[in-house]
Amino acid sequence: MNLFLNTLGRVAAIVLTLGVVAPLTGMAQTAAPAAAGDEPKRYELGGITVSGARYLDTNTLIGLTGLRVGDPISVPGEEIGKAIRKVWEQGILGDVSVSITRIDGNRIFLDFNLKERPRLSKFEFTGIGKSQADDLKNKIKLIRGKVVTDALLSNTSTQVRKFYTNKGFLDAKVNITQVPDSSLSNSVVLKINVDKGGKSKIREIAFEGNEAFKDSKLKGKFKKTKEKKFPKFLNSGKFQRVEFEADKEKLIEFYNSQGYRDAVVVSDSLIRNGENLALRIRLDEGPKYYFRNITWAGNYLYDDKTLASVLGIKEGSVYSKETLDKRLNYNPTGQDITSLYMNDGYLFFSIDPVETKVEGDSIDIEMRITEGVQARIKEVNIAGNTKTTDHVLRRELRTLPGDKFNRELLIRSQREISTLGYFDPEKVGINPVPNQADGTVDINYTVVEKPSDQITLSGGWGGYAGFIGTVGLVFNNFSLRKAKDFRNWTPVPAGDGQRIALNVQANGLQYQAYSFSFTEPWLGGRKPNSFSFSLNKTISRGYGSNSFDISNGGYLKSNSASISLGRRLRWPDDYFTLSNSLSATQYIVKDYPYFQNFRNGTATNITLNTTLSRNSIDNPTFTRRGSSLSLSVNLTPPYSVFKTGAPLNTSEWVEFHKWMFDASWFTPIVGKLVLNTRAHFGFIGTYKSSNQIGPFERFKLGGSGLGAGGSQNFLVGTEYIGLRGYADPGDQNSIPTARTEQNGGAVYNKYVMELRYPVSLNPAATVYILSFAEAGNAFDNYTNYSPYKLYRSAGVGARIFMSAFGLLGFDFGRAFDAIPRSAGNAGTAQDRNQFHFIIGQQIR
Repeated sequence: MNLFLNTLGRVAAIVLTLGVVAPLTGMAQTAAPAAAGDEPKRYELGGITVSGARYLDTNTLIGLTGLRVGDPISVPGEEIGKAIRKVWEQGILGDVSVSITRIDGNRIFLDFNLKERPRLSKFEFTGIGKSQADDLKNKIKLIRGKVVTDALLSNTSTQVRKFYTNKGFLDAKVNITQVPDSSLSNSVVLKINVDKGGKSKIREIAFEGNEAFKDSKLKGKFKKTKEKKFPKFLNSGKFQRVEFEADKEKLIEFYNSQGYRDAVVVSDSLIRNGENLALRIRLDEGPKYYFRNITWAGNYLYDDKTLASVLGIKEGSVYSKETLDKRLNYNPTGQDITSLYMNDGYLFFSIDPVETKVEGDSIDIEMRITEGVQARIKEVNIAGNTKTTDHVLRRELRTLPGDKFNRELLIRSQREISTLGYFDPEKVGINPVPNQADGTVDINYTVVEKPSDQITLSGGWGGYAGFIGTVGLVFNNFSLRKAKDFRNWTPVPAGDGQRIALNVQANGLQYQAYSFSFTEPWLGGRKPNSFSFSLNKTISRGYGSNSFDISNGGYLKSNSASISLGRRLRWPDDYFTLSNSLSATQYIVKDYPYFQNFRNGTATNITLNTTLSRNSIDNPTFTRRGSSLSLSVNLTPPYSVFKTGAPLNTSEWVEFHKWMFDASWFTPIVGKLVLNTRAHFGFIGTYKSSNQIGPFERFKLGGSGLGAGGSQNFLVGTEYIGLRGYADPGDQNSIPTARTEQNGGAVYNKYVMELRYPVSLNPAATVYILSFAEAGNAFDNYTNYSPYKLYRSAGVGARIFMSAFGLLGFDFGRAFDAIPRSAGNAGTAQDRNQFHFIIGQQIR
């Protein structure tokens, strides 16, 4: 009996020590010393239990304590206090205490009593609008069911303040309250109240210590940090610390490029006056340096004179690390030292420019070269082409196994893949993997497929035909080889790079047009010899003097077929292509006054076309650099040369020779801004000077270039050329040679300048905006031709290229020149503001 009472007394004393004298809660995480006279006693930990846990895993919690069954512990002692601290530091509990459940001899059993923190059921914003609340939800990414810890609350508050700081609200305040959710146990709703405060704007940016450049010049080097003051309406004036730090780096890069290699930002300060901000930036420009002696070491393949010529930096030139790096490693406008070596296989080449002496304002540099050995390509791997077959990509590559490595051909291969149109041009990756041990390199290409097939469902209002609907299908990556297996029709066999286009356009019985074309870019599969053929049929009924009237029985019918062969040339370079085509078109006309001097009859047009072109653009969707040139000639048989007597009747055979020249250049200006300049010329003539030029294949300028009334060339036998700011051909307000009663011009010229800027380069919807200035004119004969008598215009527009629908766009153009009024239209005012819509093609 005495033994039982003594044991019960010891248990009571321990419980009193742990649970009453020093309760080990989250607010008191260390064990209190034992009462006076109590000595720590050693026990073996016999077991651990957890109480109060509803959602947390008990085994995980026991693991977090760091205690293990069988461990020796002291009571009182530090082991239990450390265990509580470890659990508490996880931040998922609101309270922790420990009690002894029993003592069995020298074994002690503990229970960790927990109080879990509440979990998040939902969160709401107050003090802000719905759109900003939606933006914040995407940024802070609070997840329902997550434990509401102090870290979660702090991080949420920080993210919200950062969101508004980046918008210019530097005094934004955030208050988060927890409201118990009555519908869920141990759950809370977070009420996030935002007080944005006033929006701060940078009203002044001032520099100190700048002597070489004016403040205005330095401000221009900041890309994101701008002043907000009249007349700078487009500048936001926001202050964002991260963007400001990046702008300071750009500022120093500018100084370095101008010879000030020691320039530094000594300090900066942000001065606030209410909602107005002033930036003060103190600079130390340092001296301006110049290149002096440039020497070469380690070069055996090329002598010093050759390398110095490629480098192109003369003694006395302003010292610029940017220029030096371009001339050594990558020069987009010319050759560089690295290209000189790597284009000859020296993949392991390296060059290290070392400043050997800085004397006064002059710097001597030694170019230390390691040439290495020539590398040969071992393997070429392609990944990411889930739809397009490997051979379609491989036939475009300039890097083949066994060839010497060539960096220029590697970049060219990337360009060829980009221009195929089957892959996202922004994500065509090239990764050479060198193996210096055996002097080889593996080249890995990565691509991301994008939708390339297109469906056109559109409607437009034609100048004569009224509403015209169009249904078209274009399969740009078709596979005729796979068509015989029904399993490949998902929905169509694809992957071999062939193109099939079907198009139907109609306005009831008044106007119908049908077309079909097929293109094989690699006929035979061995060489890039293209083959294509097309069939077209057009019926236009009931044409009257002002509108369609199907009751009058008049019509224009045309049937045409063409076949074409093209090949890439190797001279002058392999950007050139030469194509030849033969086409036959039959025009059947009855009571149709559109063509002067040819209202009834049948005309046959057999034409041989030869086109020499060069295309070096980098991306067909949004081009940044390169050029596109084309010279074409259309020749009919010279019937009149062999026929004597009366001139040839044009109702029998169409006779002409037609010459066209188109040129387009793309030049990057700054950042993503691109300048596109274009020039277009064309003329049509006869083989005998005594013959008149017929009504077919003439030029009509005006509008979007899609034809009369923007209806996709529904009047066949005419070359339509866009001229924004002026009415579409066929309108009485169009330029003289494009009016209804005119056949069109025999000669034309046109010039265009466009500035383009991409809004989105997403392959699903590439969007860019543009501004333009252009001028052009067409003349009915050579006698009236005056190359400087042009109709001028300017305006703005946008283009949207969607993989599924092709090109969509609009332009607003303002005409600068007055149109001579036609008879019967003299009193009508010219509308100098024109909107133009484009579907499926660029304005030429």
